[in-house]
Amino acid sequence: MHKPGHYGAALLVYAPIGFLMLALGFDGLAVIGGAIAVGGAMIPDLDMRIPGVQHRGITHTVWFALLAGIVLGVAGGLLGSSSGAIATAGLSVFGFLVGTLTISAHLLADALTPMGIRPLEPIDDLEITLDVAKAANSVANYALLALGIATITVAAVVGQAIA
Repeated sequence: MHKPGHYGAALLVYAPIGFLMLALGFDGLAVIGGAIAVGGAMIPDLDMRIPGVQHRGITHTVWFALLAGIVLGVAGGLLGSSSGAIATAGLSVFGFLVGTLTISAHLLADALTPMGIRPLEPIDDLEITLDVAKAANSVANYALLALGIATITVAAVVGQAIA
């Protein structure tokens, strides 16, 4: 997928987390998490700018998603460390979820293409492709973006109503 599709996938995957944060009254965290999800949606494709790194290689694996989750989890823990153990733990979990899901959303969007992904490389060569649309398909990209926007909008409205 291209940028619009990846942004849509990030919003779609983040929507349940955003909903939960809003329903629990953590409006600021909900917005920050959404911004991180959309802002990080294209991180796996940085592999195209790094010499010697194969496109849809290591940056398109569950290992990279877990690494992103660990990095954001540690960052969240550090940010919450001055506010006590509960804040530290909560922000660590939140960071881990947002990081892991952001990269996972990218992988899911790329799995829709004929090229697919190999999410377990280098341990396993399993290739996953749903072969729904080519990455450059504008209709598919904007449909995924529209679905993501619609989902996050519903999540925000309902989450706010519950809070």
